[in-house]
Amino acid sequence: MKKFFIFILIFLIAMISFAPRTLANELFKITSANFDTSNSMIILTAQDTPGNGIAKELKLVKMDNPTRAYFDVDNTIITMPKQDWTFTSGPIKQVKISQFSTNPNIVRVVMYFEEDFNIDNIKLFKVKNNIIIKFTKNNTCNENYLQNTYRDEHSSSSDFYEYTTVMIPAETSQSDVVGQIQEAFNSTTEAIQNNIIKKELKLNTKYYLNSATVKENLILLNGFGAVSIERPYILSNPTRIVYDLPNTLTDTKIRNKEFKINETDSVKIGQFAVNKARIVITSENAGNYIPVYSNDNQSIIFANMQKVNYQTLITTGSNITGYSKEKNDEQTSSMVLFFDSPIVHAVDRDNSKFDVYIYNMSKYSEDRFKSTFAGTPFAKAQLTLLPKVGLKISIPLEQDSIVNTYLGGDGRTLKVKIKEPKKKSVVAVIPPVASIVSPKPTGSGKKKIVIDAGHGGSDSGAIGGGIYEKDITLDVSERVRDILAKQGFIVQMTRANDSYVSLQDRVAISEKFNPDIFVSIHVNSSVRPEIKGVETHYYHQESMALAQTVHSSFASAVNSPNRGLFKSKFYVINHTTAPSILVEIGFISNNAERAELVSEKRKQATAKAIADGVQEYFKQYR
Repeated sequence: MKKFFIFILIFLIAMISFAPRTLANELFKITSANFDTSNSMIILTAQDTPGNGIAKELKLVKMDNPTRAYFDVDNTIITMPKQDWTFTSGPIKQVKISQFSTNPNIVRVVMYFEEDFNIDNIKLFKVKNNIIIKFTKNNTCNENYLQNTYRDEHSSSSDFYEYTTVMIPAETSQSDVVGQIQEAFNSTTEAIQNNIIKKELKLNTKYYLNSATVKENLILLNGFGAVSIERPYILSNPTRIVYDLPNTLTDTKIRNKEFKINETDSVKIGQFAVNKARIVITSENAGNYIPVYSNDNQSIIFANMQKVNYQTLITTGSNITGYSKEKNDEQTSSMVLFFDSPIVHAVDRDNSKFDVYIYNMSKYSEDRFKSTFAGTPFAKAQLTLLPKVGLKISIPLEQDSIVNTYLGGDGRTLKVKIKEPKKKSVVAVIPPVASIVSPKPTGSGKKKIVIDAGHGGSDSGAIGGGIYEKDITLDVSERVRDILAKQGFIVQMTRANDSYVSLQDRVAISEKFNPDIFVSIHVNSSVRPEIKGVETHYYHQESMALAQTVHSSFASAVNSPNRGLFKSKFYVINHTTAPSILVEIGFISNNAERAELVSEKRKQATAKAIADGVQEYFKQYR
């Protein structure tokens, strides 16, 4: 018996001695993994913990045959299903994230690459409990770990999709993309391990919106990824405000559903385009609804801030610890604010100013703010304390300024970037000798035009009823070319057959040709099959007259709804020097309009209307 008690005593002493070492190893939980292909980085997100941060050391181990690299995250488990992503473009071939072992708890991330990829381009770093895997070879990643949360542009060259393969249960009956995504990311680990198939999907790379919760005077939207919104606009009859979320896919459970906010106000969530969600808030006071971002940028609240007590939206305080300015180029400047804790913030935009609300902030230095941003567009910003806690920064804007905001992965950095319009030099105008000046005759062979047939080759564009956008655009573009050539114009096609031409190459072809104008021809598509109509896009101010003239001719000649002009930052009309437009000649997703688009009558009428608009433009403006 004495020996037994001695044994028990020794065992208890050993357990007491071992306990501190056990407790010292804090267990971390990785809750999500997102691959942001537009910024070429993987973000692993773990829950915040009161002690030391996740992964004291991140060591990348390189391996050959096949070319790959991995790193381990100690004292960590994953609470999501294991991830197995396969990509069909770019240097990254496959990414696997799984529970490598338990006791000890180790999560392993393995990345497979093309043979010629230099693994030294991979950089690992931490932002609090976020692990960032950054592929520095991609020069589009210029915001460090900052995620774009707001932008003025309604279209951008960064809007694109990634073909990827995800693991889903083999027994799934889901046929729609949203269902596949939800099952891929929400299935149990056991199901994935025991009965799986790989499914190729065309995915957005930013945000997946999967739930909506309505409370008095607000709606909370949750998802995973990095949420961003575009500049809103207000419509009438009834009064409503429209917010678009670019690079966002909406779950079918909440898509096209209307939610009541209160007795008079409501919200409808839809999938406006394949890569864009739309939030429409109907209210007599629609302009009072502004977006409030969570500190992890995973959720967003649209709230009537005249009625909501914003203090109920925050749980912790924060203070500004640093101020920094950047001069990005001749027209663009940035304001960067650093905080000691994650922030909850909102933005509000109108024609003359941009307001930033930081709701959980109590301390700042107005003197440091003014001295740091002297001589910048932020020098005239007005700083106002909100009741009890919070700060409002109101930044005056010139007309046609472009605003973007960014939030750090840890929620502790806020960046506001403003691109001011080009300053026009004053030129003395000499009055003409005669009061009437005859326009230069067209058809002289002096005017040069680039016609850009959208998509081509491996890039089929939009597809509807077995019809490819690339075929329609080439046919119509050739007709436009032939009409203009007969009128004496010199015409250059960016593609003359069913071949793939990158956006960069299309711009290069145009710049080498040095045309007077650039016209890109596309076919539209929507997840709502009832939508039809024609629209014209431009970006630079000097392209507006061309857009107005061609669209007027086009919309009046084609029997389809006139959807109007749009200022959009499509790559080809943003990067070309000449006045440039992009014409959407109809919706391939609408059965009736698709049948018209492939008809001889519609194609010829479209081509003639575009050519007539071009000729009218040269008569009036060139």
